[in-house]
This record gives sequence, structure tokens and C-alpha cells, in this order.
Amino acid sequence: MSGDLVSLRMVAVLAAAAEHELWRQGAGLSSIPVELSSHNFASGAALLGKGGVDICLIDNGLPAAELAAVIAAARALKPGPLVFVSGAAGSARPDGVDGMLRQPSNTTEARKLVEICVRAKLPTRVLIVDDSGTMRSIVRKILSGSRFALDLHEAAEGFKALEKLRTEKFGLVFLDYNMPGFNGLETLSEIRRESPKVAVVMMTSTLDNALADRAYAAGALAFLKKPFYPADIDRVLQRYFGLDGAA
Repeated sequence: MSGDLVSLRMVAVLAAAAEHELWRQGAGLSSIPVELSSHNFASGAALLGKGGVDICLIDNGLPAAELAAVIAAARALKPGPLVFVSGAAGSARPDGVDGMLRQPSNTTEARKLVEICVRAKLPTRVLIVDDSGTMRSIVRKILSGSRFALDLHEAAEGFKALEKLRTEKFGLVFLDYNMPGFNGLETLSEIRRESPKVAVVMMTSTLDNALADRAYAAGALAFLKKPFYPADIDRVLQRYFGLDGAA
């Protein structure tokens, strides 16, 4: 994916005939051109084998064997698409998917869900804030292991982070708590005041429930104890993008 992206190719494998037109209408209203083709199990699995897919959307209402087969076909593609499952509230999450979406009931909901898919596929600008260069490199490496596309940048302390946020556009900040000058909570408060649309993930090397509570109260999206892993990052990003919608 790049800044020169013109459109995304999305393949939907759906169980109910009524869902096909709903998703097509939603894709037609997307802010970025989305070429959506919807299929039943047989034609969808065959199309996935040809590749060139950015997003694979799968109906959780498919029989279990068909659902597993479509997920496997999508995961076999190189480069691999993001794989999302759409289902009713409370649906069990299958293994091997990148997120869950609530099944839409109208075109407006379908458009919003397509926008979530688009947002998740496009690169997200991320600022890593830590006074340790070694730790910034470690966090960068962990974030690079995510299945989501992240455009990574760094700042050595809170003041520098705020300067960057005033002049550049970021979606996410991974913010260390223990820093000289502004600590993480102070920096978080300033970010929420100056850039309320930017999501902040607080990081710390100490398990401190009281600190976590204060971070959430101040508006943090998530609180991570070091060390953490790509799977932890993916769970945070699913929350950030809104990909836990069937929960």
C-alpha cells in the first residue's frame, strides 16, 4: 500500500443472498474507491486462489468447514489480504482472522463497515515515544511484526512528541510512562488536549494497576506492560480500528 493508492480490491464470501447487494452498496459509498466482488463459497474460494486481493470479508454464517476453507485460502495468498469476519453480535471469533465486524442491517451500516476495512488496510502513521533509543528500536521491531500496515516514526521524549504532533499527522502514539521532563501521563494529557483524535497507547515496564487506571481515565486507548508482542499490538489495533464489532 502507498500514498499513491487509487483503489482497494475487496472480496466478500457471503452465505445469505440478501447480504451481497448490501455490501456492494456500502462499498459504492466508500471514501476511497473499493472494487468489491461478492460470492458464494465455491466461486469466492476459487477467486481467492487467483490473488490480488487487499481485503477478504467472510460471512460467519457459512458452515464451519467452508468458513475454515475460505480463511485458509485467504491466508495462503502472498501478499496476504487482511481477513475479516462479519457476524451477529456475540458470534465466536474464528482462528486466523484479523478482526470481527457486526453484520450490517442497512446500507448506512454497510458503508461504515467498509470504511473500517479501508482504514485498517491503509498505512497508519504511528509515533513511538521513549527516552531510550534501544527501547524505541525494540518497539519499532515489534510494531513491524503486526499484520496491519504501520508507518513508524520516533520521538525521544514528551516535548518532542508534542512538537511532532503539532506539525505532522499521526493516528497512534505508543507512549512510555517513565521519561524525563514530561512523564507519560503528563504527555498523554497534553496529547488529549491538543490532538484529541490521536489514540494513545501507554507503555511501562512495571505492572501497576493504579497507573493503568489513571492512564485509561486520562483517555488512553490501551495500557501495555513491556515486554509485549505483535499479537498484543494486533489486539490493540483491532480496538483502534473498530474490528471487535461482533463482540
